[in-house]
Amino acid sequence: MSTEITESQLNRILQGITIPPQPQVMVDLHMEQAMPDPDLNRIASIISRDVGLSAAILKLINSSYYGLPRKVSSIKQAVMMLGISSISNIINGLSIKSQLSDDSIQSLHDFWDNAMDVAAVSASIAQQIGFRFQDECYSLGLFHNAGIPLMMMRFKDYNDVLEESYQDPNFELTNNENQHFKTNHSVVGYYLSKSWVLPKSSCHVIAHHHRTEQLFQERIAGDKSTLTFSSILKMAEHISGTYKIIGKAQIDYEWDKISEYALEHLELTQYDFEGIVEACHEQGIGLG
Repeated sequence: MSTEITESQLNRILQGITIPPQPQVMVDLHMEQAMPDPDLNRIASIISRDVGLSAAILKLINSSYYGLPRKVSSIKQAVMMLGISSISNIINGLSIKSQLSDDSIQSLHDFWDNAMDVAAVSASIAQQIGFRFQDECYSLGLFHNAGIPLMMMRFKDYNDVLEESYQDPNFELTNNENQHFKTNHSVVGYYLSKSWVLPKSSCHVIAHHHRTEQLFQERIAGDKSTLTFSSILKMAEHISGTYKIIGKAQIDYEWDKISEYALEHLELTQYDFEGIVEACHEQGIGLG
């Protein structure tokens, strides 16, 4: 299916990608590109570690340029369909686009690391409980906090509000963001994910991922999958220690509030959950 894209088409695609790629990921990709016979499987694996690159790949494959009958949510599938030429163009385009200072890179490290870990844990949970949308769960985990780096870049005191909210036993992150900034990272992430052409269910969960109680209380009859995606994501955040890494908190107050909803929906006991945590740790993920 691989088809060459023009420079103007590439620029339009990259225009909506505002999260810079990790420098080390770009180094790894450039090294693989320089090989006599670049390995697309390895390239897909490297790309899936990065929010900005993954977004660019999915946005391109789901664009009207390709006109696919169904949206692609698997990063590996997208890479295979696009081929080395289009992938190289996107990588090179983002290399030029992102010129980060050392301070900016440092401030994003926790975000990058946690996004990759939550993605891996989400896919593992889906596999462990027999939920067949493992690729979608990986993408949801990778992109769910995509609004955070944009909020960091826009508001000087954003980190202070973020950490204070995670450390508050009442955990009212979304309300606190709205009060201070007239918006919140879930809404920003929703519009980003929508522009990246992620599945509608993922966009909906991202928009409400800190209003899990509301999702369950206002559940739509017959829509079980949205609550399953949401439950898996919240489990993955807890297992990956998002509250510690992003919020610098000692206790996951959000999980304390919503864990009953998630486990009950997935028909899991606390013992079952501990087994899932252990399996993730054995896979080398969710170690915080």
